[in-house]
Amino acid sequence: MATTTQTQPVLVAGRWQDSDCSSTFHATNPNTGQPLDDSYPVSTWGECERALNAAAEAFAVMRGLPSDRIARFLENYAERIDARAEEIAACAHLETALPVSPRLQDVELPRTTGQLRQAAAAAREGSWRQATIDTGANIRSCLAPIGPVAVFGPNNFPLAFNSIAGGDFAAAIAAGNPVIAKANTSHPGTTRLLAEEAAQAIEAAELPMGTVQLLYRLSHKDGERLVADPRIGGTGYTGSQSAGLKLKAAADAAGKPIYLELSSINPVVLLPGALQERGPQIAEEFTTSCLMGTGQFCTNPGLVLLLAGSDTEAWIADVVNRFNAAPVGTLLSAGVQRSLLAAIESLEQAGAQHVMSPSAPEEDRFCVANTALWATAQQFLAKPEQMQTEAFGNASLLVVARDVDEAEQVLACLEGNLTGAVYSSTTDTDNDAYSQLEPVLRQRVGRLLNDKMPTGVAVSPAMNHGGPYPATGSAQFTAVGIPAALPRFSALHCYDNVRPHRLPPLLQDTNPTGQTWRSIDGEWTQRDVAAK
Repeated sequence: MATTTQTQPVLVAGRWQDSDCSSTFHATNPNTGQPLDDSYPVSTWGECERALNAAAEAFAVMRGLPSDRIARFLENYAERIDARAEEIAACAHLETALPVSPRLQDVELPRTTGQLRQAAAAAREGSWRQATIDTGANIRSCLAPIGPVAVFGPNNFPLAFNSIAGGDFAAAIAAGNPVIAKANTSHPGTTRLLAEEAAQAIEAAELPMGTVQLLYRLSHKDGERLVADPRIGGTGYTGSQSAGLKLKAAADAAGKPIYLELSSINPVVLLPGALQERGPQIAEEFTTSCLMGTGQFCTNPGLVLLLAGSDTEAWIADVVNRFNAAPVGTLLSAGVQRSLLAAIESLEQAGAQHVMSPSAPEEDRFCVANTALWATAQQFLAKPEQMQTEAFGNASLLVVARDVDEAEQVLACLEGNLTGAVYSSTTDTDNDAYSQLEPVLRQRVGRLLNDKMPTGVAVSPAMNHGGPYPATGSAQFTAVGIPAALPRFSALHCYDNVRPHRLPPLLQDTNPTGQTWRSIDGEWTQRDVAAK
């Protein structure tokens, strides 16, 4: 039982204020199964209204501000998070059971502040806005802020994807939009600590007080109402497919953009030559990738496709030994545990078999035994939809095809995924199989990897953390990678025969930064428009 009744305030219109909530909730320590002390409010629609009004007022000011002001906020915010790193990591550990070191404080927190700094640089430099100038027709256009953005954060990255500090937040702010952050209920305390620093950084940068706001939880009805509200420009969502699709339906009905990251099993194809050359090495890479963070990554390798043979049999036996020897990690919540067990049961009902003895979960800690399942390609092809059930956690399905043609049939049945990987020999022995399978896989994934497990997602300008449905709601955009992630939260503004002094600075003849790349009469350049 919780030992206090203190309910944390919400951040609305620049003030920490008591919520007018009708109910509250507690975060839970996954290592003990016990609720933590602080309670958090479930906001009413009236509270959403106040946040929306404040965001709309903030946007009216922000769209006229120089990008340097927004960049300074992002940089100051990153510095403040760094200064409070130990406390933030400790709170995130308490709420998620993810290790402080190396995961939270040494890896995820630096990634979070690095994203904020990259977003600041992109905002200041401005090339992401794709300024285009046609001097002959006197038509000019560029990407501009879309309006207040609602950000729904996931449970598995309490820092790097946090609704008030993560990638969607950084991209939306850098594009010039205020953000209404909806915390994930698995780590509200971590989000509150981040919000405290965001509020201080907003004040220091002299941005409108409604630039960043925080609500902890909403009813499903109010969440759907929020993403469809006329004052909202767009939404970023990372989470379960069922909840995400309900939000998408509401946003679509209102004509509002919503960018979703939903579900992915991230197929990995292991060709015979690769197994023959370096089977044990690949088994180690797979085990590490599958069980890292108890498998709670959106790019966890949930499906491995192999060709029948003695090397495949030896490889599967090696994986079983490694899974049995590896410690069983803690899952993020009771809900994740229930979902993982249900997914494993669904795969079993479709015909998959355990290749290691299953064991019962521990009573207190949220966990499921490391799990490897096995099925033939024929079984997969008989029930392809059910065989693609996402087992979010420390589990994976191994599918064995009789030959390359049958493996191609499996790949052709796949839904959209964030990633797909192919391991092949370092010689030419797998070239024909690769040439047959890669084009099929390529169309079903956002990011294609060779000889590398998919778990890591680098914050690179070239990264695509997206993919065909149901991995995301749209295959055109990425949720990771700056400045590539910024255009999601923008609109294309066109100016036809507008007088020069009325144009936004980026579209005037003089390049306002001297460094921004603009397309002038078909040529990308940093120069000014030439005088005629």
